[in-house]
Amino acid sequence: MVTISVLLTISIPAAQSLKDKRQVVRSLVERLRVRRQVSAAEVDLQDEVRRGRVGFAVVSGDFGEARRLADATRRFVDDELLGKAEVIDTALDETVLD
Repeated sequence: MVTISVLLTISIPAAQSLKDKRQVVRSLVERLRVRRQVSAAEVDLQDEVRRGRVGFAVVSGDFGEARRLADATRRFVDDELLGKAEVIDTALDETVLD
């Protein structure tokens, strides 16, 4: 079994309030869950107006497939945030269990 966890730090420069920020973050998390079928959540920076942190995870029986899914999901995030926010940092953790 292979798990890949991805932690994204997002800049949301147009957010004027936590409500503005949460709209962007919640929309992203929901789209990750529905369209990409990955586990996703806002995991940190909940009280910062112009930054957010979202994590998602991919699980597969094959390392190559897990990596392809994680990479495609990361590109999906860029497309979804276009014009609204920007990913400013990405952390990746890969775990292989026998």
